[in-house]
Amino acid sequence: MKMQLKLKGVALAAALLAGTAAWADEAAAKKWIDTEFQPSTLNKDQQMAEMKWFIDAAQKLQAKGVKEISVVSETLTTHEYESKVLAKAFAEITGIKVTHDLIQEGDVVEKLQTSMQSGKSIYDGWISDSDLIGTHYRYGKIMNLTDYMAGAGKEWTNPGLDLKDFIGTSFTTAPDKKLYQLPDQQFANLYWFRADLFARKDLQEKFKAKYGYDLGVPVNWSAYEDIAEFFTNDVKEIDGKPIYGHMDYGKKDPSLGWRFTDAWLSMAGSADKGIPNGMPVDEWGIRVSGDGCHPEGADVARGGATNSPAAVYALTKYVDWLKKYAPKEATGMTFGEAGPVPAQGQIAQQVFWYTAFTADMTKPGLPVVNADGSPKWRMAPGPHGPYWKDGMQNGYQDVGSWTFFSGQDPNRTAAAWLYAQFVTAKTTSLKKSITGLTFIRDSDIRSDYFTQNANKYGGLIEFYRSPARVAWTPTGTNVPDYPKLAQLWWKNVAQAVTGEKTPQAAMDNLAKEMDDVMARLQRAGMAHCAPKLNPRSNPDKWLSSEHAPWKKLANEKPKGETVAYDDLLNAWKAGRVR
Repeated sequence: MKMQLKLKGVALAAALLAGTAAWADEAAAKKWIDTEFQPSTLNKDQQMAEMKWFIDAAQKLQAKGVKEISVVSETLTTHEYESKVLAKAFAEITGIKVTHDLIQEGDVVEKLQTSMQSGKSIYDGWISDSDLIGTHYRYGKIMNLTDYMAGAGKEWTNPGLDLKDFIGTSFTTAPDKKLYQLPDQQFANLYWFRADLFARKDLQEKFKAKYGYDLGVPVNWSAYEDIAEFFTNDVKEIDGKPIYGHMDYGKKDPSLGWRFTDAWLSMAGSADKGIPNGMPVDEWGIRVSGDGCHPEGADVARGGATNSPAAVYALTKYVDWLKKYAPKEATGMTFGEAGPVPAQGQIAQQVFWYTAFTADMTKPGLPVVNADGSPKWRMAPGPHGPYWKDGMQNGYQDVGSWTFFSGQDPNRTAAAWLYAQFVTAKTTSLKKSITGLTFIRDSDIRSDYFTQNANKYGGLIEFYRSPARVAWTPTGTNVPDYPKLAQLWWKNVAQAVTGEKTPQAAMDNLAKEMDDVMARLQRAGMAHCAPKLNPRSNPDKWLSSEHAPWKKLANEKPKGETVAYDDLLNAWKAGRVR
């Protein structure tokens, strides 16, 4: 009897402890909702209901022995917030500890590649660019989320996830129409300029007298070049400090490759028409088969466009502008080093500026921020080169996305999937969007908060509310192995920067090396849609004025064209690019 009473007492104590643990979790959720997860597009009761679902799901996984997980992302303001704040919140609310590593983007790609080769994932979850979608699909090592959410992961999928609210899922969907990655943050490359300087009557008059058209947002590269020349060599100084008409970076480093694969060729107009990526020839210059499946070559001799006249023109302008109009130190900078430079107040414009730097560009006290906190700068659609045509991609949009390997410990994968949903949930995402300004949900973009504070962000909110944003796209599915091909770009582009090779010779070598890699992939085979290279033939067979690869233009510098910024804003609201 004593033994029975003792056992009953133990059971009662256990039950009380379990109840206390659940209560503690809910108490933690309430604390975080009240102190951190505001504002939100959900009310507090809805937030609490969502958090209760996470608590219940996590308890089931803890019962299966999952106590902690590890994930990785590149170092961005958004991911720092996740690593320092949201990982802690997740641990307190769910009881599952998260180690969220922050490393450089190049290291993420390298470690991902190593894991794909070994078949053993170093991390339980990865935030990798959607640029890898073609790679993930073809190798068959990455978990297809569509099937996971409907099958093994159904129990671990938040009923309030609302996939339709995510604005970037078209970029994380493979040719099989299935979702392979869940967007976590995204940003675009847009044109950036000092609106306060462009508004000065003395500079407007001086520019028009010299060039015959208005100083405004450049529509084409001719106008961008004229404005760069004007500020660097005519204006020269603002408030006693040098002013430069251009900013970029040129160090031989993996980030130099992103400069090109992200936007330079597409903005010059090297690809075919088509959104999200030109078909059959994309912005990397890779031709794909008629069914959108098999890459057929990068060299013009195989029908590609990597070394086409438009691509060579793009590289030529990149080198010329870097050397003529940017600060001298820019040639030796990387992506991360060059990003904050416009905030220092000596750059008049930048042709291709990542909106991921918006948060760092709005800090009080910066030379580019007014005393009332409003920006002196604005962002607008990037100007395009002479080969560009209506219907082409307008620029690049990065979609850093949650990615999971197939065939790993199912319970740890499920816990990582919980964390991925937690940091993208409606409960947490608006506050995360305010912190990092890398929007993933339409509901956040259209929230009352951003309606009331749009004037703080220099056009970012107007851009993301516009249907025109779909013309900004990441690397598409034509690229069969992003890690292997991406590393070829920076090494070849660097040789043009240093003068070791002409732009034509650099792009010829790049196209050859890309085709060599794709030939090896063809021989080795891939799980889906391996390359099938076209035989080499006379480039004249492929060059055309109707499609990519485009014939060389007789005039690569048409007259400069600009547009008033207010007119752009009205166009965005109407769903047009310009």
